Amino acid sequence: MTDSTAAKGLTKVSFDEALTRYDPVIGLEVHVELGTNSKMFCSCSASFGADPNTHVCPVCLALPGAMPVINEVAVESIIRMGLALHCSIATWCRMARKNYFYPDMPKNFQISQYDEPICVDGWLDVVVPLDDGGSETVRVEIERVHLEEDTGKLTHAGGATGRIHGADYSLVDYNRAGIPLVEIVTKPVTGTRALAPAVAKAYVAELRDIMRDLGVSDVKMEEGSLRCDANVSLHRSGEPWGTRTETKNVNSLRSVERAVRSEVERQAAVLDGGGVIRQETRHFHEDTGTTTSGRSKEEAEDYRYFPEPDLVPIAPDPAWVEELRGTIPEQPSLRRARLADTWQISPLEMESLVNAGVLGIVESAVNDGVTPDAARKWWAGELLRQANERGVAPADLAVTSADIARVEQLISDGSLNDQLARQVFDGVANGEGGVDAVVEARGLGVVSDDGALISAIDDALAAQPDVAQKIRGGKVAAAGAIVGAVMKATGGRADAGKVRELILARVVEQ
Repeated sequence: MTDSTAAKGLTKVSFDEALTRYDPVIGLEVHVELGTNSKMFCSCSASFGADPNTHVCPVCLALPGAMPVINEVAVESIIRMGLALHCSIATWCRMARKNYFYPDMPKNFQISQYDEPICVDGWLDVVVPLDDGGSETVRVEIERVHLEEDTGKLTHAGGATGRIHGADYSLVDYNRAGIPLVEIVTKPVTGTRALAPAVAKAYVAELRDIMRDLGVSDVKMEEGSLRCDANVSLHRSGEPWGTRTETKNVNSLRSVERAVRSEVERQAAVLDGGGVIRQETRHFHEDTGTTTSGRSKEEAEDYRYFPEPDLVPIAPDPAWVEELRGTIPEQPSLRRARLADTWQISPLEMESLVNAGVLGIVESAVNDGVTPDAARKWWAGELLRQANERGVAPADLAVTSADIARVEQLISDGSLNDQLARQVFDGVANGEGGVDAVVEARGLGVVSDDGALISAIDDALAAQPDVAQKIRGGKVAAAGAIVGAVMKATGGRADAGKVRELILARVVEQ
């Protein structure tokens, strides 16, 4: 009985129930498109988003007589990646031909690495949050990090799933074919039990942050520059490992976690029903959180690997490798822990900065003299909102650390309040000048004249005579209605605290 036929009549198994009978083993293959200017073996642009088949040439289209030339920046990038992952760097290795017949690669083979990868035997420690608020550090061992070229993009038109089965026709875009691609392959990860899905997510997240800090890729999962294949198998304690499946091209951190969890549940149901797990690729569906069968999984011999005859071997100079080692930044998890301790913030607060993509900007602002609280307050709040509204990355917003420091100074001396500060940042982001110029041009100074404020308060009390009576009766919170009216009358330029004090004093006087 196969898993596909058994699944039709199987009883669903929850994740927790599956763990009572089976131990999961996971393995992760993460593909990272490098952010080089040109492709792996030709000078075509590697930029994302161009019209289909406009970034192509005789080399990446495999026209007769076209010869590849290896991208030196790609080699440098993978060496730095390997060093960041504590790998050993080969002093000599070769590219290989991986043969298969599919329209996403015009040559009918992919130039990759097989038995001679450039980086081997690494590891990465990942921190996994626990339900009790604590955390557990899990070491994920890395088998290899190798260099290859990406394939083209197939679009299957017609049908309900967007996949080849049921499609009316398929379109192929070769712009991506030949883009430098690095594959990071873990060794089997065992003993994680209930943490397996969370370990998978944390590992991919940490890899993403490392690659971003190295500057080798933009690691945008939504654009395919980082994607994960998740391998899962189950076995009973003390028995040999089961047959694994490979869920292909999972493209979000949440989906990595869900895909592993879903496969554990599905395989447990198949095994409980007397079925057999087939070695195959599977597709993850975001809408249902489940996987469906793709194709039977090939073995290495099916690809008929042999050394690429058109490229010379890669032999990095050990002195160069050591020079590159000096460019490796602090590991993201260690950096986050250090900053959280220095800034005295919780892991949850640190996670929010990371998820918002502003940790680096906040750190730069603090290094420029902005207090950690102020840098977090503005970059994780108003400035992030403005960047999103403008459709730009926060780092591309025309607001500097000096602007934040100046705004904080004006708030401290009473010249601005938070509401006015937001308008100041809007003007700076619009290119209207520096902080002081925007304050003057927009007339954003706080109204501090008591006479003007009392006049506005009297007008508000006259419009709402019952409020004064409520305040005299002890309902001090009723003053909020008058504060709001005064703030509206002054265009948000009044100090709300001062207005409240004046309101209470004014009511007593009357």
